[in-house]
Amino acid sequence: MGKNLSIATISLLLVLASTKAQQVFDVKSYGAQPNSDITQALTKAWKAACAVAGSKVVISKGVYNLGLVTLLGPCKGAIEFNLQGTLQAPSNVASFNGKDGWVAFESIDGLTVSGGGVFDGKGQQAWQKNDCSKDKNCNPLPINIRFDYVTNSKVQDITSKDSKYFHINILGCKKLQFQSVTITAPANSPNTDGIHVGRSSQITINNADIGTGDDCISFGDGAQDITVNQVTCGPGHGISIGSLGRYQNEEPVSGITVSGATLSNTDNGVRIKTWPASSSGVASNIHFEDVVMNNVANPIIIDQNYCPNSQCSNESPSKVKISNVSFKKIRGTSSTKEAVNLICSKSVPCQQVVLSDIDLAYKGGGGSTTSTCTNVQPAVSGKLNPPACTNNR
Repeated sequence: MGKNLSIATISLLLVLASTKAQQVFDVKSYGAQPNSDITQALTKAWKAACAVAGSKVVISKGVYNLGLVTLLGPCKGAIEFNLQGTLQAPSNVASFNGKDGWVAFESIDGLTVSGGGVFDGKGQQAWQKNDCSKDKNCNPLPINIRFDYVTNSKVQDITSKDSKYFHINILGCKKLQFQSVTITAPANSPNTDGIHVGRSSQITINNADIGTGDDCISFGDGAQDITVNQVTCGPGHGISIGSLGRYQNEEPVSGITVSGATLSNTDNGVRIKTWPASSSGVASNIHFEDVVMNNVANPIIIDQNYCPNSQCSNESPSKVKISNVSFKKIRGTSSTKEAVNLICSKSVPCQQVVLSDIDLAYKGGGGSTTSTCTNVQPAVSGKLNPPACTNNR
């Protein structure tokens, strides 16, 4: 009897714990209605959910307007943001009062973002006013989704659409996983990087489908121990480390692995880019492997003279030290004759660069692909098309 009572008691406690873990805070209970502004309702629902351990904020199917919102922790325990509908940002940039984010998740441990819903940044008006390509001190535009100081968390089955600026920005995060995320914007939408990772560690990005107007994925200073698997990219500017060296006191970039990616019709492939006349920095232990290129311009690049739209002086070389970099099993077609372009700094030449099993065919007429090497002597192995360093400078 005592044993049976003990089992029954334990079962009851498990049921109660399970019930508590599923506590739901539906924004409709706080006044939210489709086709209306739910900023206040979401803020109230989040505040209530954050005060309870094991809670879920739910935004059911439908289209909702949402203003600038920061979903702030720390929370009492694990919390889920379950978006099933579509959130639409204000079209007018002035509504953000100079803020650089639309939906921000901040200082949260144990966050899950899920539900299959859409963050629609309504960026069309903002793109017309974007002057960042001409002015490096341009005013910030709102990022669709910010993750600031988020730990032990996952983001899965959501879509970011037409962001005014970066789609997803990751800063100061640790152990954050992205799974089956979709990012979409036109090829001509400026500065709409898909996922940007900075000053964060132990980030994984799996099975993302990204098409946008800038880098599909970019890594800024302080990005460490990042794994990217099975990502599709295009349109866009490829997958990029950097740009690095633009600012003082940048943190090292290390431990970046990109594998199983497919890039289609992008302006660049996989690349590392640093500014000339830069501050000192380090980029090391970076590996690109098993990547398919479909009609990609500049499939493999190290560019230590990165200076878009003449925003800098090229007179002095980059001081960012690049080492232990590999490009392996990269195959497909290049839309440019030069398929491999390794332009390293004469101040700090690249070291331990590996090219292995490269097979890139030129899609245009007039011969095979070529490669250029400057201030670098890569180690080579396996099949190489183009042969390494056909053009030395």
